[in-house]
Amino acid sequence: MDSSEAVYKALKEAKIDFVVSLPCVNLGKVMELVDCDKDIIHVPVTREEEGFGICAGAYFGGKKPAILMQNSGLGNSVNILASLYELYKIPILMIMSHRGTEGEFMGAQVPMGKATPLVLDALNIAYINPKTPEEALEVIPEAWLLSETAQAPIGILLEIPFWK
Repeated sequence: MDSSEAVYKALKEAKIDFVVSLPCVNLGKVMELVDCDKDIIHVPVTREEEGFGICAGAYFGGKKPAILMQNSGLGNSVNILASLYELYKIPILMIMSHRGTEGEFMGAQVPMGKATPLVLDALNIAYINPKTPEEALEVIPEAWLLSETAQAPIGILLEIPFWK
């Protein structure tokens, strides 16, 4: 099964109906699939904080939100996750292309690649690291249920080998 199709199908299985996205080469095909889906509102943005703010509003408007982003944007999102999302108990599925992991060609991505799990741990945000498309198809809908039940963000870290 294709990695991008697995992520898209998992979003559908989770009944995610609102997706914000930031440019990412690995998540590009997922974004195309989401953009063509008439049952999902897709809002491309240029900054992670903007995306999280829009998703919070969508959640309070009755939507089930997800954000498609690179892990490098997690650093930009610390304040909104630690304040708005924690304070108001907002669930969100964070699908992150985890750059800076095994196979990374760009050295500048490695420091944040290493820091990503530590940042999530510091924020008390649970995360899952599916290794295969089949595993992603299974765990992403479960992750949304966990996020909804806990009323908290949850991360899905998709490392470089996941996309191969």
